[in-house]
Amino acid sequence: MVPVTIWTNHNFDAPQLDRLRKETSAHRLIISPRTSKSNLDAGDRDLSALDADILYGQPDIQDILASPVVKWVQLTSAGYTRYDKPEILNAIKAKGIAFCNASSLYDEPCAQHVVAMLLSLARALPQAAIDQQHASWNYLPLRGQSFLLRGQKVAIAGYGAIAKRVVELLTPYHLDITAFRRSVRGDENCRTLPIDQIDVHLPQAEIVMNLLPLSASTTRFFSADRIAKFRTGAVYINIGRGDTNDQDALVASLKSGKLTHVYLDVTSPEPLPKNHALWTTPNCHITPHTAGGTFDEPNRMLEHFLGNLRRFERGEAVVDRVV
Repeated sequence: MVPVTIWTNHNFDAPQLDRLRKETSAHRLIISPRTSKSNLDAGDRDLSALDADILYGQPDIQDILASPVVKWVQLTSAGYTRYDKPEILNAIKAKGIAFCNASSLYDEPCAQHVVAMLLSLARALPQAAIDQQHASWNYLPLRGQSFLLRGQKVAIAGYGAIAKRVVELLTPYHLDITAFRRSVRGDENCRTLPIDQIDVHLPQAEIVMNLLPLSASTTRFFSADRIAKFRTGAVYINIGRGDTNDQDALVASLKSGKLTHVYLDVTSPEPLPKNHALWTTPNCHITPHTAGGTFDEPNRMLEHFLGNLRRFERGEAVVDRVV
């Protein structure tokens, strides 16, 4: 094993930092003084990154492209919006850099989150929780709102690790699922079509899931015009990125009855302002970007990096490679 230099701007707590130092003792470790605030925040430029073979965290784009030695970039997030531009990814590819996200860290919690919310909506659990606060025995209305997942037509916009796991978890419920992605590979675990065909299928879908990453092509993908194509009474779920839908159109669609439920784990901006209409619109359900979270997320994040580091040391393919 050849020693390498590892640079990180991730904001570790003391026990994690101690473990990182121990697990990388055969290498040189640079802890950037300009740590990112979270695993979603962009890091600042740090010239010490230019000496590193491995960049871990949220490195500045210019530091990646300017480095004469970097071989592998490991992000702490599944999303990589700020890097997802053809000129950037092409430059990274041309330099032979392995560019990885952390999608396999977040696919399971995100998928379980989606399925949990979908099941709760099907069984009218959010409304029952509201009724309990008012000691309301809302027997017949709640039974009338409840539905079964079997046979429901689902359209999933964006197919990646999370969508794949969502499909696996929903298999016992026998839904009719169609996913839509930019490039169909043929190895997907459900019917999958090019995303430019989604408008034809939206009028039939009882459930629409938005798992899109944010890019120039997905900003306001679910515009007011596209939401108008939804089947009346549909359920809309977004755990992708808040800027991929028109939030005002969602409010209007809920108020008109076009949509029966909207569930959002992501909004624009984040945090959502306290006076925003989404907070108080009936049947809009919000969680504060917690879909990917677990109580042991920091440790799982470090395990993910260390696992990939061992593969890198052995000359094996790293996982979650984007480029």
